[in-house]
Amino acid sequence: MSSAWSRQRGVSPETSRLLIERAHEELVAGNPGDTRLADVRPLVRDSWERSLASLVGAEGLPPMDLSPEELEEYRRAHPLATVMDMVRGLLLPGEAGDSGVVVAVGDASGRLLWVEGDHDIRGRTGDMGFVEGANWSEDAVGTAAPGTALRLDRSVQIHGAEHYNRLVQPWSCTAAPLHDPETRRLLGVIDVTGGVEAVTPQAQLLVDATARAIESELLVARLRRRSETPKRRKARRAPVRATLRVLGRDRGVLETGNPAEPTTSVELSARHAEILLMLATHRAGLSAGALGELVYGDGATDTLRPEMVRLRKVLEGVAPALVPASRPYRLTVDLDTDAQHVVSLLDRGAHRVALAAYTGAVLPDSVAPGVEQLRASVSATLREALMEDAGVDVLLAYADTDEGAEDAELLRLCLEMLPARSPKRAGLVARLDRLTP
Repeated sequence: MSSAWSRQRGVSPETSRLLIERAHEELVAGNPGDTRLADVRPLVRDSWERSLASLVGAEGLPPMDLSPEELEEYRRAHPLATVMDMVRGLLLPGEAGDSGVVVAVGDASGRLLWVEGDHDIRGRTGDMGFVEGANWSEDAVGTAAPGTALRLDRSVQIHGAEHYNRLVQPWSCTAAPLHDPETRRLLGVIDVTGGVEAVTPQAQLLVDATARAIESELLVARLRRRSETPKRRKARRAPVRATLRVLGRDRGVLETGNPAEPTTSVELSARHAEILLMLATHRAGLSAGALGELVYGDGATDTLRPEMVRLRKVLEGVAPALVPASRPYRLTVDLDTDAQHVVSLLDRGAHRVALAAYTGAVLPDSVAPGVEQLRASVSATLREALMEDAGVDVLLAYADTDEGAEDAELLRLCLEMLPARSPKRAGLVARLDRLTP
């Protein structure tokens, strides 16, 4: 809570924070009539009540609505892509990596499309899922500046404990909606997240001014285009979206669809899942010999060819666009995998989200050499990224997984990071004693 607001109420900022935290606990616990809710700003209290009515979790992670490929394609076509240099110039001048804040630009649905700024803060906010592709609408994560600004269609500031989601309460943010300069239709939202400096009156003035500058630039660019000779545009077919799910399952599941149709799922045989996974992770294509070695281990092209015929028949019935081409074997459309999605989340610093998305090893029962190599690579990438950059809460969650349960180095790192009086230390010490001969 801001110090100015606290002075108006005659209490210290720390007391205000504690009052808000207690009011939040009572509301989430099902006590909406608790008198402490009167200590919460009406804007925030109303948002909490909407969040509660929408069954938003008080400690959940935001849904990842856009895969890396979907995000890239969507950003290229989004009208706000043309003003990102202006956003950087106004809100992240100089060395953006040391700016002390993170700047995010999202669409009208609350999905974050660009997240840039201070490297350290991006790493820490990434743990709560504040990353590109995540849905930060009010219905998804509760009270937070981006989603609440979109819901109210006005600029808002949310101070630490005012966030509905406890994972977000260490941070403060200011956000403003962005509109089409002619129709006033919502185009998206711009947000600045950081410490107390992100919720000063000056921060709100700057964010509001940036929003107005963006809308003015969009109008100027539109008028300029209208003055040029119009060109005919070819209609494009809706892109096929396909995902192969292989984490923690012995038989892969292929999900397909496009933006205009619902997603369909089909379970594949173990061998077909192995072949599609190899083609998805070798985008340039593979010769029959190379694919045979990755799947069978001995370059058994005579065994591979009839299996490819069977795979093609399956795909022709459920996803014709995914039927592999030959010479070399390759996919002509992108096929995402949940394994690659986890690695992408780690690259974006979303450690907690990546760990939640990692539902198990890649096709754990497969002995295909290519699958075994990918399985080890994804597992090692996850471990290394978490050990290097993740917070202690994420590391403790990883230590409770099958892969982290007997990792002595991981348990020692958790002990080093935990406060000396943490009640969690005793359990870690006992686990280490069992692992140590």
